[in-house]
This record gives sequence, structure tokens and C-alpha cells, in this order.
Amino acid sequence: MGHRSPARAAWAGLACFGIVFVAGFALGTLRVLVLAPRFGVNAAVLVELPIILALSWAACRWLIKRFDVPPVLTARLVMGGLAFAVLMFAEIGVSVLGFRRTLSAHLEQYRQMHALIGLAGQIVFAMLPIIQQTNDHNQRAS
Repeated sequence: MGHRSPARAAWAGLACFGIVFVAGFALGTLRVLVLAPRFGVNAAVLVELPIILALSWAACRWLIKRFDVPPVLTARLVMGGLAFAVLMFAEIGVSVLGFRRTLSAHLEQYRQMHALIGLAGQIVFAMLPIIQQTNDHNQRAS
């Protein structure tokens, strides 16, 4: 991995966080205001999740090309790991500052199914650069 690869991967990770956070905020608003009252919180999250993951997949693929993130594990770990870490801190920030929850109240939410489904989606989001690396490798080998 070249000396500039970690920086490119980090910028790609930050950009990926930004795109997905904005999309997630918009989709989350629709989930809370439209879907959850009609279908329940868990069903609403299950409807939202494939949409946000599809958007995340496209954003990740585009940013890998845009920032020329090399297909090596360390660069892809930097990209996905940084995007995930910033996403988790932003989620805590919105919860604590926006919704006036304590940190412990925020963490307590992870005992509920809808929050665990969302966390699973966020973990998949973090793994997308690595999954795409594997997918790219398999396509080149075919």
C-alpha cells in the first residue's frame, strides 16, 4: 500500500459517512413519521434497511473509484472502519444532543430489536469496502 493510500482511504471513509448520514437522516425521518406508526418500529426498520444499504453500496463503490482506494485490506479497513466510527459518534451525538438522552439511555436502546437491526445494518455498512474488494477480485478472476 502506497504512502498516500491511508489518506485516500480515510477521505473516502469520511465522504462515505457524510453521504450515508444525510441519506439515513432523510430515510429515518420517513421511517419514524410514516412507516413506524402504520407498521410498527421493527417492520419500519426492516423496510428502511435494504434501501440505505443499497445507497451505501453505490456510494461506497463511487467513492472507492473517486478517491482511488486500492484493493488492499488495510485501505478498505481504514475506509470502512472510519466511516463506521464517525457514524456511531454522530448517532450518539444526535441522540444525546438532539433528543436529550443520556449516553446510558442511548446505549440502553440496543436492548430493543429495532436498534439491533439498525446496528447490524451499520456493521454491514462498515464492511462494504471489504465486500466490494472481494467482489472486484472475484470478477477479475472470472
